[in-house]
Amino acid sequence: MIASARHTASYYAASSVPQPDYPALTGEVTADVCVIGGGFSGLNTALELAERGLRVVLLEARKIAWGASGRNGGQLIRGVGHGLDQFTNVIGADGVREMKLMGLEAVEIVRERVERYQIPCDLTWGYCDLANRPRDLHGLAEDAEELRSLGYRHEVRLLQAAEMGSVIGSDRYVGGMIDMGSGHLHPLNLALGEAAAAQGLGVQLFEQSEVTRIDYGPEVKVYTANGHVRAKTLVLACNAYLNGLNPHLSGKVLPAGSYIIATEPLSEAQAASLLPQNMAVCDQRVTVDYFRLSADRRLLFGGACHYSGRDPQDISAYMRPKMLQVFPQLADAKIDYQWGGMIGIGANRLPQIGRLADQPNVYYAQAYAGHGLNATHLAGKLLAEAISGQQQGRFDLFAKVPHITFPGGKHLRSPLLALGMLWHRLKELV
Repeated sequence: MIASARHTASYYAASSVPQPDYPALTGEVTADVCVIGGGFSGLNTALELAERGLRVVLLEARKIAWGASGRNGGQLIRGVGHGLDQFTNVIGADGVREMKLMGLEAVEIVRERVERYQIPCDLTWGYCDLANRPRDLHGLAEDAEELRSLGYRHEVRLLQAAEMGSVIGSDRYVGGMIDMGSGHLHPLNLALGEAAAAQGLGVQLFEQSEVTRIDYGPEVKVYTANGHVRAKTLVLACNAYLNGLNPHLSGKVLPAGSYIIATEPLSEAQAASLLPQNMAVCDQRVTVDYFRLSADRRLLFGGACHYSGRDPQDISAYMRPKMLQVFPQLADAKIDYQWGGMIGIGANRLPQIGRLADQPNVYYAQAYAGHGLNATHLAGKLLAEAISGQQQGRFDLFAKVPHITFPGGKHLRSPLLALGMLWHRLKELV
């Protein structure tokens, strides 16, 4: 078995619940729906469809949650997309408001999933947006007002600079916004729990089953090295790892690297001095820092999104100085784990949820722009609503929004976006 077929050497893989080995696909299997991709999008689509009584087969090229779903920062934050008001001319003001409400619902889907299936994933409530500059705090005040206008039922509170010590042991920030309806968790354990729940409802899960070819038509045939699936409906849920499986969709999502380091376990006093309320936190810069404590009191510090397509040679050497800018008191802390992975980004930063225009029985979900933990769960629900015929309107709101193909083709689109992001970073300095 090739090394890349196992989970990356992350803190999550080292601390997960037992990881079952699902079989590889052999021979012919039939289903109502075939889902390609064993991350949160695929797992939750399969789970939602199975809850509605459909027969589902899920194919994963490596291990369940091998990609971003099993490696991400574990931050469960309200909302989907960035600047949803930009889509008013496409879906109307009412449509934008409904999208914003679905962004709140997305977190509740995770909450309900964990409670219903009793998934042990260290779910902890409490999150704070960190303001780097005074104008960031103004934006957070607008966010708080909007949440109240949407009827958000959880505590939202703005903090000024003098109050930030109650949240974070760093003088780097001028304020923040507490949101007790968002939080953090162990993402790999969540995914493994959802896979077990899906299997319990009859979903057939296959690992080490990379798709090599798709025959489209009224009935799709999906081929792997040693078998194939025949199904009425297909769901493409590969996100940044879609590669060339469907060139039309892969051209609309840009894989970008994101990286995390995990310290050695800290003492209770150390941990409390860094994040006194054990909240997940995230700053407001283009090259975002996000961090939190694990259940065993490690600091998990992530960020440094790379659009160049090249990973740092030494992730710890790259990320540790960023951590020390926030927490210089960790100068002597050992880094036990370092890892990275690919997130999928679309040009307008809205999750891409829809179906192929020329293949109406082929659905997809991708491009969560680094906020996939909750958005994937919403995508799974919307796809299942549409495929089962239960409800089409919510799915249609996302499907109506056009998504451009990145210019430059496979080899030039990453460098072009890297230049664009550099421009945004320079604007931050003005």
